[in-house]
Amino acid sequence: MTRSPLAPHGLHHVTAVTANARENLRFYTGVLGLRLVKKTVNQDDVTAYHLFYADAEGSPGSDLTFFEWPVPPEQPGNNSISRTSLRVPEGSLDWWQTRLDAQGLPVARVVRAGRIHLDFADPEGQRLSLVEGGPAGVPWEGSTVPREHQIHGLGPVELTLPNLFPTGRVLEKAYGLSAAGTYPDPEDAGRTIHVYRMGEGGPHAELHLRLDPALLPARPGAGGVHHLALRVQDDQYHAWDAHLRGLGLRTSGEVDRHWFRSVYYREPQGVLIELATDGPGFAVDEDPAHLGETLILAPFLEPRRRQIEAGLTPLD
Repeated sequence: MTRSPLAPHGLHHVTAVTANARENLRFYTGVLGLRLVKKTVNQDDVTAYHLFYADAEGSPGSDLTFFEWPVPPEQPGNNSISRTSLRVPEGSLDWWQTRLDAQGLPVARVVRAGRIHLDFADPEGQRLSLVEGGPAGVPWEGSTVPREHQIHGLGPVELTLPNLFPTGRVLEKAYGLSAAGTYPDPEDAGRTIHVYRMGEGGPHAELHLRLDPALLPARPGAGGVHHLALRVQDDQYHAWDAHLRGLGLRTSGEVDRHWFRSVYYREPQGVLIELATDGPGFAVDEDPAHLGETLILAPFLEPRRRQIEAGLTPLD
């Protein structure tokens, strides 16, 4: 397997699971101050909400999204995406610690790859972290958080895996990421976390591989992560699927999600990785001033709107 001539240029989105969309909306907009930029359904299971939280414009790389399924809590473990970081402006961590403390959320201040992180969890146990730096997001005037402290977008995403080789090889050779060093696991100093970066790296363009061979596999559920997505250039979209298939990797094929186009591949240790284009974006079917205010369906689902709406619980 030779190194990919193509390369993602950052994180695109992370999609997790909630069992309570109404409370999920309250936390991510009310406590974290993100904007609901798209209220839709899972295109493969229209009984489930798919909620997209992001900066004011839903910029690629700022999306944290959720499927709503009535499932028990995740049992954390191996072969999983184990922590999602969110980036905030320089000098904001103290402000955020005070805010999270006021919500009664336990917070741990740790160092990962030389950067200070605030680790915490949402009400369903979704493992999150705040870190400073990276490109600025677009402030949202309707946020509950002052613009100087608003979340900019995604930071490093952590995977917990039994072994380094199969996943690291795919990241380097198929996806074009670079190995960028290691650091001690802040939760277990005897273990090492390996950093892989996209392009020049930075907190918006890193995957962190946490290794624990003895850990049992995770059991998916609420508070867990379904998949992560990496940003690819719009004009390279067709080349990516051909490239992965040319390496003998079994992909989903090209999938048009209406707001972006995707290719999915489940890497050798079970983590689902999506490649997603930046365009056309969330404003393709909504007024940018009113993103997320109504239920939006991809065009192929519109004929089923009445049936789909009848199966969803109102969020307000």
